[in-house]
Amino acid sequence: MSLWELFVIAVGLSMDAFAVSICKGLATGKVRLGHAVTAGVYFGGFQGLMPLIGYLLGVRFQSMITAFDHWIAFVLLGIIGINMIRESREEAETMDCDFSFRAMLPLAVATSIDALAVGVSFAFLQVEIVPAVCFIGAVTFTLSAIGVKAGSVLGAKNQSRAELVGGIVLIAMGTKILLEHLGFLG
Repeated sequence: MSLWELFVIAVGLSMDAFAVSICKGLATGKVRLGHAVTAGVYFGGFQGLMPLIGYLLGVRFQSMITAFDHWIAFVLLGIIGINMIRESREEAETMDCDFSFRAMLPLAVATSIDALAVGVSFAFLQVEIVPAVCFIGAVTFTLSAIGVKAGSVLGAKNQSRAELVGGIVLIAMGTKILLEHLGFLG
């Protein structure tokens, strides 16, 4: 997997966290550096941790499913992408300005569940997992920190767009993996 492909996946995965960060920034009003760093650490940390867990699970079962691993990657990325697109059409949730452990932990876990499935896909694609999860975590950290500030400036109108773009990106990556395996892309 190329660095560009990994970047596209990282951006796609981070869109949920980015959208939640925008809402946090909107609810907070006057954003301080600590708010942006807190969101970045929670969201970036979990977006890095979940693919690692998924990868470890995928490697464990890889020998049993190598014949159709490309289909698994395609289906998982497709389902995640479709779910993100569906969520982009729903009413935005209201968000409070609490950045405590109790408030941030459930948000970080909820926004990173899709990264667990991507980690399973990485096991089948023979991705070097440590650099990949560090990169995903760093991209998500950056976008989440920017999202908190953007939320205080721009408002919630861009939340659904972020989720829509993230979903489309993940579906496109899953389709690319399948088409490459089937020989349609070189």
